[in-house]
This record gives sequence, C-alpha cells and structure tokens, in this order.
Amino acid sequence: MDDGPQSAEPPLGWAGQPQPAPDARALLVEVAKGNEAAFEQLYELIVRPVFGLVRRLLRDAAQSEEVTQEVLVEVWRTATHYRPEKGGAMTWVLTLAHRRAVDRVRAEQSAADREAKVGSRSGARAFDEVSESVLGRLEQRQVRRCMSTLTELQRESVLLTYYRGYTYREAAELVGSPTATVKTRLRDGLIRLRDCLGVG
Repeated sequence: MDDGPQSAEPPLGWAGQPQPAPDARALLVEVAKGNEAAFEQLYELIVRPVFGLVRRLLRDAAQSEEVTQEVLVEVWRTATHYRPEKGGAMTWVLTLAHRRAVDRVRAEQSAADREAKVGSRSGARAFDEVSESVLGRLEQRQVRRCMSTLTELQRESVLLTYYRGYTYREAAELVGSPTATVKTRLRDGLIRLRDCLGVG
C-alpha cells in the first residue's frame, strides 16, 4: 500500500477505470490473518459509523470515544470470529459496537444505582458494591494507561483518527507531519496498544 500523499482522484485500474471501493468483508477476512494494512483500510470504512452508533447510545462524547477505541481494538482482536457466510462485515462490526455501548450504559447505570444506595447500606455491603463498581472500570483505566505509553505523535495519530474520525491526510495536516509518517505512527501505536492490553 502506498504510504505517500494521497491523490484527490480515485485510483485507476488497468483500463483507466476507477477501482471499486475496498470491500469490508474481504478486508475483515484479511485482518483475521493479522494483515495490518488491511486493518488500516478497514478502519477508514468503519470508524465513523462505529462512533456514530456509539454516540447515539451514550450521548457523552468522551465515553463514546473510549468505547469506539475499545470496539476497534476488539475488531482487531476477534476478527477470526467473523464468518462471511453468516452476514456482512459492517453488520458484524456494528453489532460489536452496539454490544459495547449497551454494556457501558448498563455499567454506568449500575454504578449510579449502587452509589445512590451506599448511604443506606451497612459498611460491609457498601464496600462490596463499591468494589464491583471499581472492577467494572478497570478496562477503561487500562486503556487510558496504555494510551499514556505511546509517543506524542503516536498518541496524537490515534486520538485524531480513532477518536475524532479524521482521515490520515487530515490528521497529517493537523499535526504538521507527512501522511506516511502519521500512518506509520498509527500502526506502531496500534501494535503497542494491542501488546499493552494483552490482546492479539
């Protein structure tokens, strides 16, 4: 895949005809094989729909960004579970996103309910419920901790593309670096996040 500046014109095939858009199903099959270049292309197709779905369910922007990041890591980690014969790739991805978002809504509601009841419970029971709340937030904290291990450019590349939904070119313009550099740092950052989170 060409890491140089992207042309505004669509790529041309052997007869000078525009090549078809990447197929999410084929890309996801390649991602299941560990193909990082395929994941980069798949990311471009799914990040905005995923964020849009999550944002509609959670409403909170910061939490939506966190859940979107979790979904994208899950796509990379569990791509081998996708079965093309059972449905489209986008449907599979958005199902993961919906499940993650619903889990977050339920976790937040449960935490709020527990905190509201703490004052009326005995000390021991209150401690147990607070402990459950803390355990439910460990994954969020782990993602934040792993993000802090990235270099500044890796972190900026991840935040701008995964969280904010910018394209490689737009992110490159914002950080003042070549598009190829941003793509490389994004790939390196993804690998470091995957290793830090203990997935893959």
